[in-house]
Amino acid sequence: MTATGLSALLSHWRRHPFQALTLILGLALATALWSGVQAINAEARASYGAAAEAVGGGALPVLTAADGGTVPQETYIRLRRAGWLASPIAEGWIGGEGGRVRLIGIDPLTAPPGTAAADLALDGDPADILRPPGRLLAAPATAQRLTAPGLPPVIAGEGLAPGMAFTDIGTAQRLLEMEGTLSRLVLLPEQPLRQPPLAEIASGLERRAPEAQADLARLTDSFHLNLTAFGLLSFAVGLFIVHGAIGLAFEQRRAMFRTLRALGMPGRHLVGLLAAELLVFALVSGALGIALGYLIAAALLPDVAATLRGLYGATVEGVLTLRPVWWAGGLAIAVLGTGVAAISSLVKLARLSALAPARPRAWARASAAMRWAQGGAALALLGVALAAGLIGSGLISGFVMLGALLLAAALALPPALAGALSLGQRLFARGAVGEWFWADTRQQLPGLTLALMALLLALAANIGVGTMVSSFRLTFTGWLDQRLAAELYLTAEDAAQAEALVAFLAPRTDAILPIWEVEATVLGLPAEIYGVADHATYRENWPLLSALPQVWDKVAAGEAALINEQLARREGLAPGDPLAMPGGWTPVIGGVYSDYGNPLAQVLIAPGELTARFPGVERTEFGVRIAPDQVAALRTALTEEFGLPPGNMVDQATIKAFSLQVFERTFAVTGALNVLTLAVAGFAILTGLLTLAAMRLPQLAPVWAAGLTRGQMARLELGRALLLAALTFVLAIPVGLVLAWVLLAVINVDAFGWRLPMHLFPGQWAVLGVLSLLAAGLASLWPARKLATLPPAELVKVFAHER
Repeated sequence: MTATGLSALLSHWRRHPFQALTLILGLALATALWSGVQAINAEARASYGAAAEAVGGGALPVLTAADGGTVPQETYIRLRRAGWLASPIAEGWIGGEGGRVRLIGIDPLTAPPGTAAADLALDGDPADILRPPGRLLAAPATAQRLTAPGLPPVIAGEGLAPGMAFTDIGTAQRLLEMEGTLSRLVLLPEQPLRQPPLAEIASGLERRAPEAQADLARLTDSFHLNLTAFGLLSFAVGLFIVHGAIGLAFEQRRAMFRTLRALGMPGRHLVGLLAAELLVFALVSGALGIALGYLIAAALLPDVAATLRGLYGATVEGVLTLRPVWWAGGLAIAVLGTGVAAISSLVKLARLSALAPARPRAWARASAAMRWAQGGAALALLGVALAAGLIGSGLISGFVMLGALLLAAALALPPALAGALSLGQRLFARGAVGEWFWADTRQQLPGLTLALMALLLALAANIGVGTMVSSFRLTFTGWLDQRLAAELYLTAEDAAQAEALVAFLAPRTDAILPIWEVEATVLGLPAEIYGVADHATYRENWPLLSALPQVWDKVAAGEAALINEQLARREGLAPGDPLAMPGGWTPVIGGVYSDYGNPLAQVLIAPGELTARFPGVERTEFGVRIAPDQVAALRTALTEEFGLPPGNMVDQATIKAFSLQVFERTFAVTGALNVLTLAVAGFAILTGLLTLAAMRLPQLAPVWAAGLTRGQMARLELGRALLLAALTFVLAIPVGLVLAWVLLAVINVDAFGWRLPMHLFPGQWAVLGVLSLLAAGLASLWPARKLATLPPAELVKVFAHER
């Protein structure tokens, strides 16, 4: 009985190969988008893990200078002599042919156990890395970028963190011009039982626990969660294709189910065979989807790597590695998605009696009950969204709100379209053909509901994300104009040259603004502390969101500090609150300013306070105020008279162009996923129309017999698809705007710490509307052509059994 049942079920796919192809491609596309996103996330997180464990710093405490500067090498020697087991680290950036590379100097003999670079250095001849000119150790992809002149020979080794080069501590100090200083000290896991207190030996150092260090995986969680949410949305859109194909196959095999049940096959056995059939489809489609996902991820990974490097300083190589974590997850999500798409059809089949599937009305009643359930689910999801928005907090709550709103909108689409079609019939139906067109459109709506739901989600996602990105671009551009007020930005090569540079510029410029910063820990997380000069440039241009009266006077006097919006939102701070700074200093928060694109906390204080509390701060960068028409002459003078390299001078336009380039690459992945999602929705419409075309002959034959030509019916079919797509697009606009508001006012605030104003872009909606009509039109061309060329004999057969 099992073999006979399987043979009968599989014969359906032999007779309907396109339907089988639709099911496989729909699930493969859904799995591809999901697994592609997961492959990108897995690659990035693997890079974060490798970077965190590069020198044991991801799990071991470190000693750093309390003032945020460097650690004198003599201090390290005193610690070792006193019994403190620590390993020195010298860290900085060096130039490579493919961009900057993070250089980490280690001591292979004292490095923590399991440090990959130390193991690689000691595997060969240790003298090679210790004696001049030394050696650089790097991952193969990173090693190819280290070809700049003046660098030591490079040894490529597997297992090293991407984007990093390792060398002996002495070589690193020479290359980074850090002779006699260290970046930090890593404490080894096993220490002597008795040690002199740290304060007695090195009072200028502070011990930092592992969790207090910069954690890139945590810092970029919001970025990866956004990608995951988009992948999940794309997967959901693809599942509508699968659900429609499975539902059609069940509908077309009603008579087969009746026959099998009549021959004695138990209902549970039949459901089990169908489940096994679907499992095979899921595994085949999942494997194909994983292969497609690999190609998608490989194409998008370079843009993701550029985004992570530009926004977060996180290094991810643009090379994809096959990892079991995402391809196993891809197969699992394919099987799970198939089960979700088929559950309603399997439940309906299991509940119907042996002969009920042969009666279309019985199946229709079961479908009607499911629609009522969908309406109730839409109301329930709307309640979940409201509860998440009013009661919940945090990023997860925001995504729950977003997902519930989208699903509620999709489930509410059928009654909204039915109401719009009823209204259209009353207002626009003229004559018998018009009445039939509107009535027939309402009758065909259930068969196209899933495809239209997919189109609604794709359009809403495009409108919402497009509104968010365009609002961000408009705000970001204006913000850059405020922040980049200086006409020229200069970097001296050392402190002596910086003093000479200031003297050279004084008679030639309107103002010289120091741009000095240190990296330190503020309220437990990494932060940037800048010195800001008391000048009209900042008073007139700096974008303050809230501030105390005479805030700039208070900052100049050292009484107050300015903090960015990210820090204010994260810690619940406002102007007037005290701010605990490194070294026990607690100024008053004078104001909060916008700082788009920066994931770190940032504090602005007076330059005098910065140099007094952080003596080791580098004082080599400056902003120069000068008349715009004199910039070119000043650059020439700096190059020819002062001898400053051209690479140490950057004008305002160049920085702005670079920032906007980082911005565009940041959202390149989102734009690509938008296009892919809309393409999947168009494919869903195509499959829906094709499957309905095979079932509609009983409705079309009487109309043809009444005098309507096949060409006229084909044009009406094309118009029907365009009408439904247009109505869906109109309904998608408010859904997309709600989505944009949630992204800007809820998710963006929780993810990045800043809130953006929402702007409307009707021009983008018009373009998207045209694209949706184009997608629906292209999808309906094939079914319309099939109807226009249908042999009259096929239509006549409909009347063969009538008496």
